[in-house]
Amino acid sequence: MNNYSQNTLENLNTGVLARNRVLRNTYWLLALSMIPTVLGAWLGVQLHLSLFAGSPMIGFVVFMAVAFGFFYAIEKTKNSGLGVAVLLGFTFFMGLMLSRLIEYTLGFSNGAQLIMTAFGGTALIFGAMATVATVSKRDFSGMSKWLFAGLLVIIVASLANIFLQLPALQLTISVVAIAIFSAYILFDVQQVINGGETNYISATLAIYLDVYNVFVNLLSILGIVGGNRD
Repeated sequence: MNNYSQNTLENLNTGVLARNRVLRNTYWLLALSMIPTVLGAWLGVQLHLSLFAGSPMIGFVVFMAVAFGFFYAIEKTKNSGLGVAVLLGFTFFMGLMLSRLIEYTLGFSNGAQLIMTAFGGTALIFGAMATVATVSKRDFSGMSKWLFAGLLVIIVASLANIFLQLPALQLTISVVAIAIFSAYILFDVQQVINGGETNYISATLAIYLDVYNVFVNLLSILGIVGGNRD
């Protein structure tokens, strides 16, 4: 009985250490992924890159094709060092996609301030959600179906607004998106903590997309309600 209890305790400790290691590596890789994102955004601004300028729908299709190509490659290489390189390549691509919004925001006289405010707000949201996921005893895994349904609604509404170009609809989409992706941060971080996700590259990809979308939508809101053209 004592040997059984000791083995059980050792297994529990081993599991906790493994989960902590995955979470630590995820946070380190998440921080590292911000570097190619910033570089991609900077390069895109310098080149005035806009994938959606000519035909928004074709641009969306191209973006999704490239993004899912990266997702496939990351999944195939996630158990090797190559997976890190592919993930960082993806974050560089996402930085390029971010450049149009960054360039538009910099067109405001207070654009740099708006970007820093969005960055700070995103950091606060991430910190709050990650803390709740770490300290809360509640299981948030049941949120996945509702969050996925909300994500589908956002995608459909965003596609519709490509043609409608309604600022009020864009504002609504961004507010809902921030709520959904903030909840996704909570869900994805807890997945790592509870052992539901054991690969730090996959975990980083999920949390990176959450953080990226919170930032994009927060910056969009700030641009709509606080952008100053004077």
